[in-house]
Amino acid sequence: MTEEGVIAATRHWIEKAVIGLNLCPFARAVWVKNQVRIVVSTARHIDGLLDDLDRELDLLKNTPAEQIDTTLIVHPTLFPDFEVFNDFLGIADEVVAEHDLEGVIQVASFHPDYQFEGTEPDDITNATNRSPFPTLHLLREDSVARAVASEGGDAEAIVARNMDTLRRLGPQGWRDLMSASGDTKA
Repeated sequence: MTEEGVIAATRHWIEKAVIGLNLCPFARAVWVKNQVRIVVSTARHIDGLLDDLDRELDLLKNTPAEQIDTTLIVHPTLFPDFEVFNDFLGIADEVVAEHDLEGVIQVASFHPDYQFEGTEPDDITNATNRSPFPTLHLLREDSVARAVASEGGDAEAIVARNMDTLRRLGPQGWRDLMSASGDTKA
């Protein structure tokens, strides 16, 4: 798939699922203000992806939130296996610490085969973190805190609401929603 195709599929997922289903109360405001950066990594190895992560962390650190509030680093081919991707997240968190950004930027993760601990692979609630491609989402913690506060300050309530939304939507509803991006996993 081309870089343009990866970006188009990611944008579709953001607009239809993340914003459309209100899975992230933070997303709509920064999306409409064009403060979301989508970067497609073409790194051939994990070291190259770590270089991309370094660059994007430095960019966020040195750019006002009003210009770039959040960044998604999408890699369409490097992590086909969710478990390998999940293991990589510990390294990504270490990179955040190396940049002295703990408490400033956090990494959220999304993957086509995302599976929460204690769930079955086909549990529709896993779709809250399913994206067309493996994605590292770099979030400013101040922005996350403001978004959670605007939703009543209860992050667990947001998670529970998202799971209820997906249960009501169901696997076929999710497939229909994502079909235009080529992603049909429930």
